[in-house]
Amino acid sequence: MIKDLPTNLRISFLFLCVFFCANTNVFGQITIGQPTFNFSPVCASPGFNSYDVNFNFSPATGLLATNQFIVELSAPDGTFAKATVIYTSAIGEIVTSPGKIKVAFPTNTAGEKYRLRIKATAPASTGQPSIEFPAYYRVHNSQYTINNFIPTATYCAGGNYILSIDNPGGPLNDSPLKHSGLTYNWYKNNGLILPETLVATATNGTYTVTQPGVYYARTNYGACILSSNSYSNQVTVSESTTDASTTITSSLGNPFCPNGGSTTLSVSGGIKFEWFKKDASGKDVLVSDKQTYDTNSSGLYTVKIDFGGCTGNGSINLQSQGSFTGNLNVPNSNPINVETGETLDVTVTTDAVDPSYKWYINGTLIADAITDTYLIKTIGNYKVVVTQTSGCATTQEFDFQVSDSNLKNIPNIVSLSSTFNTWDLPADYKNAETNVMIVSSQGEVMFNGVDYDPSKWEIKDFKNINPVYYYIIKKGSDEKKGSITVIK
Repeated sequence: MIKDLPTNLRISFLFLCVFFCANTNVFGQITIGQPTFNFSPVCASPGFNSYDVNFNFSPATGLLATNQFIVELSAPDGTFAKATVIYTSAIGEIVTSPGKIKVAFPTNTAGEKYRLRIKATAPASTGQPSIEFPAYYRVHNSQYTINNFIPTATYCAGGNYILSIDNPGGPLNDSPLKHSGLTYNWYKNNGLILPETLVATATNGTYTVTQPGVYYARTNYGACILSSNSYSNQVTVSESTTDASTTITSSLGNPFCPNGGSTTLSVSGGIKFEWFKKDASGKDVLVSDKQTYDTNSSGLYTVKIDFGGCTGNGSINLQSQGSFTGNLNVPNSNPINVETGETLDVTVTTDAVDPSYKWYINGTLIADAITDTYLIKTIGNYKVVVTQTSGCATTQEFDFQVSDSNLKNIPNIVSLSSTFNTWDLPADYKNAETNVMIVSSQGEVMFNGVDYDPSKWEIKDFKNINPVYYYIIKKGSDEKKGSITVIK
């Protein structure tokens, strides 16, 4: 068709075509090279998931203004039939080659033959796949426990023992079982010289032991497994044909802190259990027939286990920690009497670790009293609360009472012939906090109430026998009892 044109037109058309095609990529095509990166394997986790990917494309002039680059992650076998988009650039973000982007891997990434490829949207183009690489997202990456953290287990000859990953986990066990889709490699530790043996890969977190040995589990992260912190404690499993010694484990340790609640005593394996605790007389008292026993009491505990063909037994002298002693430099069994206006230094001594102090008067916190010593200036009922703040936090209270020494000056004789012919009391008794009761020898209540007033009862005249009255005075926890003899 071109050859039918006049010569001058044919030359012009060829010139325009060469110029236009060379400078504007009229066919709208670009070529995207194989992605490159410096990671292998990918060991992502919640704490780190950012990886650089580089790629070349040409010609750069072939990109349209609306172009976006897309990064696809293959299936674990390297195929792209069900690829996952893990990055999409902004419109017009990348316009020069080479391109560099950061990608994050999905939380379900787990395989040995992943590949990446780059795609463009304008013009549409798909690049070459990358080389294969292992990739795992370590959704769980901390140590966990198996066998209830009990370091030993026993099974009868010809039988077996099931090791299990603990779930839910305790303070030392961030259990991986809370994450679905994980698998676990079980290993037998062959000592310092021989390499460990991979004995099983399981999906349910259990392994049945049929040979004695030291076993543990690692979460199966393939090429990332050795750099992962997701592994268990080791358990020594023994075979027995006779009675075997069994280890009892306390969940809160031994000694344990009672403030943490009850501690759980547990043993490994078995089909029947009998737990005993020695009482004060030394007699074994049956306390449980379960595999575990919860207690917050110190004492000597023993257990008998039936493994089905052989038996086991164990004992633990369980001790509680955190108790401490303390003493006051004043009596706490009787009131402390002081003169009006007198002060009293009270000090508490204790072997508590890093103690803190709170002082109270009549149940009210004294805000600025936070040391082991307090200067008493007011009578009342006092209490100092000592708390051990390090280790096992425990608290003890020490009570004492401070009274006015004038409370002892109570008259016990009344003379009718004197001007003081009524029974009076010191002013400290005449208040709303002090109750006075006066009873005759015949049981008649002469006065009973607070704000004592001697004019409220009458001492009667008598002929021969000196009458006697009895009184009971209560002020706070202080109580005074005595008699009043009336003379002429």
